[in-house]
This record gives sequence, structure tokens and C-alpha cells, in this order.
Amino acid sequence: MIELLLTDYTIRTVALGAAILGCVSGALGTFAVLREQSLLGDAVSHAALPGIVIAYFVTGSKMSIVLMAGAGLFGALATGLVLSVTAQTRIKFDTALGIALSVFFGLGLVLLTFLQKRPDANQAGLETFLFGQAAALVVSDVVTMAIVGGLALLLVGVFWKEFKIASFDREFGRSLGLRMRIIEALLMFLFVVAIVIGLEAVGVVLMSALLIGPAAAARQWTDRLSLMFGIAALIGALSGVLGAVVSATASSLPTGPIIVLCAGVFVLVSLIGAPHRGLAWRWIRDWRNGRVLRMESVLLDLFALASQHERPDYPHEAAVLDLMANPIAGSTKSLKALEDRGLVTRVGESQWSLTQAGVARVRAILEGMSAGRRGDN
Repeated sequence: MIELLLTDYTIRTVALGAAILGCVSGALGTFAVLREQSLLGDAVSHAALPGIVIAYFVTGSKMSIVLMAGAGLFGALATGLVLSVTAQTRIKFDTALGIALSVFFGLGLVLLTFLQKRPDANQAGLETFLFGQAAALVVSDVVTMAIVGGLALLLVGVFWKEFKIASFDREFGRSLGLRMRIIEALLMFLFVVAIVIGLEAVGVVLMSALLIGPAAAARQWTDRLSLMFGIAALIGALSGVLGAVVSATASSLPTGPIIVLCAGVFVLVSLIGAPHRGLAWRWIRDWRNGRVLRMESVLLDLFALASQHERPDYPHEAAVLDLMANPIAGSTKSLKALEDRGLVTRVGESQWSLTQAGVARVRAILEGMSAGRRGDN
């Protein structure tokens, strides 16, 4: 893969553009995920389609910066409409997003169909904005993406504290005298920028996935905003590079969807394997907790049986412990694990008794349970 990036000019250009796109969109998507506005990216990306077509109608140019301007204008318009509707009516945020998404996207498809019926052929290629055409990126496109994306990240650095407050505690920001509406409007504008620069590469339909996917994956790895921001940017960049290389080495595979699939793989790996939050860690933790509970239950059963005699280490049959613990699973595994820890010892072939360490452990468990009950009361 590295050799391909170094030797092939076209692949290197596409990979660089995809990396810039993934980095910017992943980083900015962090705030969308934390603010629970993930669907906003979907609405903005679909709303950008009529802006692209109208920008071409007005200028007759297919330059990236011109089409980005049109897409950004309509994306900002859709965002403003959604926020205005939710603020001034009883319509909820997700409902307003759904309406904006469908209406603007429908308008874009109508305009695109009308444009394709015109006799001139200059409009050819605008339909690629539906699913993207990253393989067609040229150096000028990459430079434009780098400049616009870099300015967006620079604004994030300048307003980092304000965006952080807006993401976690809006009312606290108001109490500090911050103009939260302006801050949130600027943050929404940056969402629009992140989406607009990726439309040519990934397309209207899939762009929101690249905005949200890396941020969702990064959320599994950390609780710190700065680390999440950096991890999301890294995952987005890696998704772009891997997607570009995979689509180049495998024939007839579109680059944009492959980039999104790579981001999806990172999300899946993060959901399963991320420390503390991943499903695998949760399964392991639950298994360990269950194992400890089963062993403690056997210890308590042995102590309860022995308390009926004069000696706390009085031995009892394993069959009795099986009935008390779990008649189906039995207590054999728990007893062997407790024996390895020096908490119980085997007496004869089928009897078990507590050791001094086992008695001390039981008393510690009982004291903890008593303290817990006193705390509840």
C-alpha cells in the first residue's frame, strides 16, 4: 500500500484529498455526536444538492469552489430553517430534520433532472455528487479542500472553549455571559463546511456517515474531548487513505462508498474492542463478575453450613453445595477456583471446608453487605 501511494500520482492525489476530508469531517463530527445532532449532517448533505445545481445554473461553472459555495449556502439555509422551526413551533428536532432532508433533496433531484434535459453537454457530471467520485479529484480540488478544511479547524482552535461549553452545558455558558446562539450558529456553519468539502468525493447520500462514523468510533476510546477530537480526526484520515487505496487496487469499486465502509469498520472495531466501553470488554467484565459472585456464593454456603457446627472449617459434601448453589451448573468449578486461591480445601474425596483465609474472606464479605444495608437505610 505504501509503495502504491509513493509511486502512483493519481492514487496519491485521491488519498491525500480523502485523508483531508476524513480528518476535517471526523474532527468536526465530534461536536455533532456530543450534541446529539448526528442527523443534522444527513439533512445538510441532502440539502446541498439543490445548491450545487443552482450554483451551476447561475454561473455556468463546474469549478469546485463555485459548487461548494452553492452547496454551503443551501446547507446553511436548511440548518437555519430546522433551528427556526424547532425554536418557534412544537415540531421536534428530528421531525424538522426529516422534513428538511426530504424537501431539499427532492428539490435537488427535480432541478438535476431538468438540467440533464437541456441540450448543452456542459452540465454532465453533476449527478456524481449523489454518490461522489473521489477518483476524479485533482490537485486543485485537494488544495481547495485543504484550505477550507484548515480554516474550519483553525476556527475550532480559536473557539475551542466556547464550543466545549456549547456541547456540554449551554446554560452554564449563558451564565458566563456568552452569546450561545452565535456560538452554536458558528458551530453549525462548521458542520456545513465539513459536509460541503466532501460532497465531490463521497457524495450527498453518504457524506453524513463520514461526518459521524469516526466521531462515534472515537467516543468509544476516551471520555476527554480533546482526545476524542484527535482520535476522530485520525480515524477519518485513515478511512480516507485506506478507502482510496482499496478502491484503486480492486477494479470497479467506487472510492466514496469504500471510504465510508472503512469508517464503518473502524466503528465496528471500536464498538467491540475499545477498552472499558467495548462489547468484548463488557462481556469479559460480566463473565468475571459472575464468576466472582458464584465463588462468593459457594463460600457463604460453606460458612452457613459450618455455622451449624462448632467449627467454621467443618467439612461438607460437594453434592450439598451443588444443591445450594446451582443444581444444574454445580459448584465444582467454583470450588476448584477457590482452592487455587487458598480459600477452601478438599477433605477426602467429596468434602470441602473453609480455610482460615476463607473464613476471613467470608467475614469481610458479610461486613461489606452489612455496611451496604446501613448505607441504604
